[in-house]
Parts: sequence; C-alpha cells; structure tokens
Amino acid sequence: MVVGVTLPTKTEWRAGVLRARRAVPADLRDREAQAICRWLPGLVRGGQTVCAYVPVGSEPGSSALLDALAELGVRVLLPVARTDEDGRGLPLQWGRYEPGTLVAAEFGLREPPPPWLPAGRIAEAEVVLVPALAVDRRGTRLGRGAGFYDRSLILAAPDARLVAVVRDDELVDELPTDPHDVPMTHALTPLGGVVPLAGTGT
Repeated sequence: MVVGVTLPTKTEWRAGVLRARRAVPADLRDREAQAICRWLPGLVRGGQTVCAYVPVGSEPGSSALLDALAELGVRVLLPVARTDEDGRGLPLQWGRYEPGTLVAAEFGLREPPPPWLPAGRIAEAEVVLVPALAVDRRGTRLGRGAGFYDRSLILAAPDARLVAVVRDDELVDELPTDPHDVPMTHALTPLGGVVPLAGTGT
C-alpha cells in the first residue's frame, strides 16, 4: 500500500463496478456467460452438492449455468433470501433446483418454490458459487452490502470451495475488507477460468 494514497471505499467500488457492468454489450455478456459454463467440468463432478444462484441484471452468468450443472450430475441448491422485521438479511435458506420451476421472489430474484432447506444445509455443498461485484487475489469478496452471504458462508463446510463468479477485470489486486468478510477460495471468470486465491493452494 502506498503511504498517503486513499483507497476507494466499498461504496465507491460498488458504484464503479455496477457502472461498468451496465456498459457491457448484451452480446459480450452472452459470450462470457457461455464461457463460464465451459469451465464447470473442471470445478465440479457428478454426485456433488453445489450451491449456485440465479444471475440477475448485469451479474455474470446466466440461467444456463444451472442447467449445465444439472447436466454434470450435481445436486444444485439455490438461495432463498429473506429479511427479519428490521430489514436485516437473514442467513440464506436453500431450495433444490428443478428446471422450469423457478418463481419470482423478493429483491427481483428468482427462487425455487417450497419446501426449502434450512440455512445450515449449505454445509452439504462441496462447491458454493457466490455472486460478487469483485474479488481480490487475497480472497476478499465485494458483495452488494445486504449481508445475506456473509451470514451464510460462515455455515459452509471448512473444506468447501467458495467461488466468486466475476468478470475478468473484476478480479483485482486489493479490495477494502471488514472483519465479517468470509474469504473466497477461488474466482471463476470467463477467460481465466477457476483461479485459486491467496493461501488456498489449488
């Protein structure tokens, strides 16, 4: 870190990444989503449980990623986001992905219909694909700030791969970090594929 240089805050990072994502042409976004799917066979194997998510808006990836996972023979769990009476994000519940069954949900999301599994069932997943605005090479993930994943990832298995899904230029050298941030073990990008992050080996 250079003395006297003020690093951008998380709020500034979020604004910059979201602005850049909105500028990505639709055809490039589609190509990147297809590229992400092509890396999945090297990340997961049949019989595993994988926690994934349904990309929304300008998030990297597409719903085709869920079908690609299912075709690889993995059990796909998707998040169900809810808040408490104070509007604070609760740990995510999980629902089994079945093609063609997703329903509209809060926050503009799509989720599986009930029944849902309790938050602690994330511990069954060997791989957790995590939405991110950016991730740094130390494993610090920049989310949207609602706290759903921070409160959920602490329940994951100690040996689970926690994989931030980002565009290639969203894998950066350094992001601001807070004590509650759960470090990612890997990044998944369209061109770079599955990238181990600091201290995770391979």
